[in-house]
Amino acid sequence: MPFDLTVRNGRISTDTETFEADIGIKDGVIVAIEKNLPPGREDIDAAGRWVLPGGIDSHVHVEQLSGMGVMCADDFHSATVSAVFGGTTTIIPFAAQHRGMKIPEVIADYAMLAREKAVIDYGFHLILANPDQTALTVDLPEAIRNGITSLKVYMTYDKLKLDDYQLLDVLELADREGALVMLHAENHDMIRWLAQRLIERGLKAPKFHGVAHDPLAETEATFRAVSLSRLLDVPVLIVHVAGQETVKVIRDARALGAQVHAESCPQYLFLTADDLDQPGLEGAKFCCSPPPRDGASQEAVWEGLKDGTLGVFSSDHAPYRFDETGKLPKGEQTGFKDMANGVPGIELRMPLLFSEGVMTGRISIEQFVALTSTNHARMYGLAPKKGSIAIGADADLALWNPERETTITWSMLHDNVGYTPYEGRTLRGWPEVVLSRGRVVVKDDALNAERGSGRYVPRGKPEPMQRKAVGTSKGALSAWTKGMTA
Repeated sequence: MPFDLTVRNGRISTDTETFEADIGIKDGVIVAIEKNLPPGREDIDAAGRWVLPGGIDSHVHVEQLSGMGVMCADDFHSATVSAVFGGTTTIIPFAAQHRGMKIPEVIADYAMLAREKAVIDYGFHLILANPDQTALTVDLPEAIRNGITSLKVYMTYDKLKLDDYQLLDVLELADREGALVMLHAENHDMIRWLAQRLIERGLKAPKFHGVAHDPLAETEATFRAVSLSRLLDVPVLIVHVAGQETVKVIRDARALGAQVHAESCPQYLFLTADDLDQPGLEGAKFCCSPPPRDGASQEAVWEGLKDGTLGVFSSDHAPYRFDETGKLPKGEQTGFKDMANGVPGIELRMPLLFSEGVMTGRISIEQFVALTSTNHARMYGLAPKKGSIAIGADADLALWNPERETTITWSMLHDNVGYTPYEGRTLRGWPEVVLSRGRVVVKDDALNAERGSGRYVPRGKPEPMQRKAVGTSKGALSAWTKGMTA
């Protein structure tokens, strides 16, 4: 059987091992992994390169209206092009329900946008803003059966926030139907109270975004989310963990046996609250929620990534231009409460972690693969087709040059944002050749993929939902009912 393509002489790393071998690809799938494979119709010499699974970015906002009604700067074409130049071959953005919107229509409209523009593979999460009876009994079960097996809910933002009772309803539904619940965990009223006091005192500069979103708001909401999860014995994933105390809450909960998983993002390793304190409104470029903290929190996030407390490393790419369409809706009069929250990062997620994690010895190459690809595939029901270099897996590969040095400027990136918060950083290591299902999509700094050539990937049951602890929400409810009627 002649191979369509072989990748030769590379140093291959998975999440568990590193070895030297060739990879044979047929019909977009890996069919052989061994030394000295016969030639393919096309050969790629990977000598001196690390051959890694293509990245999976499971937290990206693409062509999506924010809770404030601001449209992202990136559509599915620019976002997926940017992703693949950074070594990512699959993304999972959010089909976002806002109140008053019907879930089937939200999904259908979003799917059409992706189908027309994406150049790499994708799945969807669903942002849930209205868990009414129709959603819980009809719309969500149907979406989950169609491969949208993760739901994101918010504990803050006026137009998205769910109360604890609603969160319990969603957790029960997720347990019953086999979906994973992702939580944006910040205490809404803490933030609202602090923001009001700051505004009353005329303190509206971007740096006060970090003051309003006090670390305790993240810590308290995370503890509450963990408690809700434990009440029903249902797995949850806390997104974009930023603060030192929050990492400890999650670590301690896991030590108690809680089924809590968590992610963090580049902004919490490479930015701090000081970045928000810029002249004029420049600090708005660094405003996201939760905001970057301090050096101690950066170290806590690094430790969390190393010891498994934080199992996935996503970008939380939330791209808003530095103008009236995004960060500055009121021009020079914009205050921190008016600014769209979010920073871009889809293209630099993996190069940043590779350079400052792998190349400095903070994490191993196997940990890098787990944090940027394999754990995402398992967490969100993409395994075994995605996130690994194995026979039968999709041929999603990135060939990294570990010695290439790159100084970051926005002009070299491929998003539509207009700036990068990592401007001027010099990184060591870069993905120079990227394959998506066996297609050579990036080579010689050029894109070789047609608009719309990416595919929707329906996802199976997330791994956390497959590994339930003894007892389920149904069991707990039965015990409570029995106790009440005894």
